Amino acid sequence: MTVAQAQIEQLARLRLGERGIRYTRGRQQVLEALIRADGPRAAAELHREMQPPLPLSSLYRSLAVMAEAGILSPHHGPTGVTRYEPAEWLIGHHHHLVCVDCGSVDDVELSSEMEASIEQVATRIAGAGGYALTGHTLEVEGRCRLCA
Repeated sequence: MTVAQAQIEQLARLRLGERGIRYTRGRQQVLEALIRADGPRAAAELHREMQPPLPLSSLYRSLAVMAEAGILSPHHGPTGVTRYEPAEWLIGHHHHLVCVDCGSVDDVELSSEMEASIEQVATRIAGAGGYALTGHTLEVEGRCRLCA
């Protein structure tokens, strides 16, 4: 485990503790698997990837508890499958590429110039709607290499 992974786990443990929620071995396994993943994962994908796998009921419960506590961010894809990843406050700001056919989700980090452009557009959109921008997310849909 890297220092960054250990820091993420410590922050998650603290957040759960503040809410009176235990950081169980199962929750630890789920978070570790999501930290290692190259993008958000659905429960079924996590179940296949985790060794040893958690019982599905425990996996779903852990995902729900950690999402409710703000440790995980759920992403509802175009295929109706919810995928999870560590929350942005834990892993940093990034965006997603979403395959409209298979539903895979890949993380993508943008150059500072591209991020600034998106921030400007988001600020204008928020302002047009009478909002003050507090953040943004971007999901670009298309077909992945395997589905193209």
